Amino acid sequence: MTILENLTVNDLERMIDARIDERLISLLGQFELSEDALFDFDFDAEAPDTRTWEQVKQDIERDRWTPPPGAKSSLALLREART
Repeated sequence: MTILENLTVNDLERMIDARIDERLISLLGQFELSEDALFDFDFDAEAPDTRTWEQVKQDIERDRWTPPPGAKSSLALLREART
């Protein structure tokens, strides 16, 4: 068992992230994409957005995710987590 007083904040964050990943995989299954493929870490929030409204809508549609058939609803997952 890990002693909390010897953990750094980064260690704790990694442990929490790993546990969340395990739980999500057990509930939803493994996904094909890595986190690097999902997130653009070079995003500059201060830079002006030069996309047109159509491009923004296309980006939203491209990034939309639909759970696999038979997956539990958000409400069911919340209820399960609270029991």
